[in-house]
Amino acid sequence: MKNVAATVNTPSLRDKALLALGKLPPFSPILNRLMAILAHEDVSFAKIADLIEKDTVLAGNMLRLVNSAAYGLRGTVNSIRHAIALLGLGKVRNAMLSMSVARMWTQVKTPAGWSMTQFNLHSVAVAILADAVTQRRAAHYAEGAFAAGLFHDLGQLLVALSLPQEYERIAALCKHGVRTPQETELDVLGITYAELSAEALGVWNLPEPIQTAVRYHCDSGLDPTIVGPCEISLSTVLQAADRYVTAIGISVGPSKSRGGSEGPTLESLGLGDQAPTVITQFEHEFAAIKPYF
Repeated sequence: MKNVAATVNTPSLRDKALLALGKLPPFSPILNRLMAILAHEDVSFAKIADLIEKDTVLAGNMLRLVNSAAYGLRGTVNSIRHAIALLGLGKVRNAMLSMSVARMWTQVKTPAGWSMTQFNLHSVAVAILADAVTQRRAAHYAEGAFAAGLFHDLGQLLVALSLPQEYERIAALCKHGVRTPQETELDVLGITYAELSAEALGVWNLPEPIQTAVRYHCDSGLDPTIVGPCEISLSTVLQAADRYVTAIGISVGPSKSRGGSEGPTLESLGLGDQAPTVITQFEHEFAAIKPYF
């Protein structure tokens, strides 16, 4: 009878967590467009520039970012289009995606003990590092690295918002370290944070490769993705980036021990002599965007 009850109750916890997506603030016009780009809809970057310019807060932050010492540009950049020309569409898109998502998150009422600032910093750090890795190491669906990093812990946020008692129980059990975080999440919820994150991204209609990378970012060895010659899976990149960011102290709670000492590391990704360049790029980009969170 106990097993029957668990079977009945588990889906309700999952569904309740996913329902929290509907309680998040609505996407801003710029975030709607950025999400559409991630979903491979045909959206003009000229339209993105127009929307950024109309959002005075985002436009101001973008110009402050591009003019920061981290980018070391000569002269002053005074327009979004000039910023795009100098930094490239990818970096501008990533910066705007980070700032737009963080602004949405900060409007959410979170439980006591939850740090939205730390959550944002961890998410954007993993996103920046994963993106930097894929610029120098062939990876499956590299164009999704930043978004996968940014949303890899969405499930943890949903549980904290909709199931605070279960979230606290998972956190308390993780502190004892008897079982892995993923085993603890399964015991309490019947689903892991990573699986919940992937399902939420499915609701948002993000591409399947991003969903898959997020689903397996705690155990990339289980990822069924078939990669090309000399490629690595996006989940492998994501797991290594998550481990590195957590190891340097940019973490989100005790459950972010993510697989302990096992799993891929930056050193194991085959970056070779490019590894120091990747770390330097990550440090510069993260230092530049950190003040906005």
